[in-house]
Order: sequence, then C-alpha cells, then structure tokens
Amino acid sequence: MQIVLLFVSLVFATAPGKVFFKNLKDGQTVASKFKVEMGVEGKTLRPAGQDAEDKMSGHHHLIVNAGPVKEGEVIPADDNHLHFGKAQTETEVDLKKPGTYTLTLQLADGAHRSYGEKYSSSIKVIVK
Repeated sequence: MQIVLLFVSLVFATAPGKVFFKNLKDGQTVASKFKVEMGVEGKTLRPAGQDAEDKMSGHHHLIVNAGPVKEGEVIPADDNHLHFGKAQTETEVDLKKPGTYTLTLQLADGAHRSYGEKYSSSIKVIVK
C-alpha cells in the first residue's frame, strides 16, 4: 500500500501545470459582453502581494490581442492586460467592436511576474 501511495504522489508532483479557459473554445463566437471562466492546474491561486516569492501559487491575467509574457517579466497593467489579483476565477469582458480577438490567459506570481508560456493559454474569439 505504501509503494502505491508513494508512486501516486510522485506522479502528481511531477504532472505538468497549465491554465485554461473553462467555458470558451478556440474560434467561438460571442456577444460583445461575455463571461470568462479561468482554470489552473499545478499551482494554487493566491491573491497578489501575499508572499511574492512563493512559486507554487499565483493569480490570473487576461491579455487581449497579445500572446504570453516571457517567464519572469512583470505583466503590464493597461487596457489589454487585465489583472485578477484577488485570485478571481471568472470575469465579464466587454469587447465593444465586432471582430476577431486573441485572448491569452497568463498566470503570474504574487509580484505579477509571469510563469511564462507553460502557464499560458491562447484562444481566438469572434465578437458579433
């Protein structure tokens, strides 16, 4: 029994992490105002500013029309880089103009330093 539990623990500890859109698919058509649900595996969600050196936790960022931020770089705070520093897992986005948009989920540590491409996910949505 102990051997099996040790094996399961090792597999879980080395499993790759990821972030993902829970309710949106690549290429999905959405209204200008829509809900985004964000998920993460491999790290714990934690509000920004709480132990910025903890590399096992972080919080989501939603980037509009840009790709992932390089690992270790601070994610900018502007209209295209939305921060969810209270460890939120959902939001409502309002993209007023019709068209195709790239949405990138990016996880970062307590000091907003990106965990890089490994903890990012990009999709395109079409706003009608």
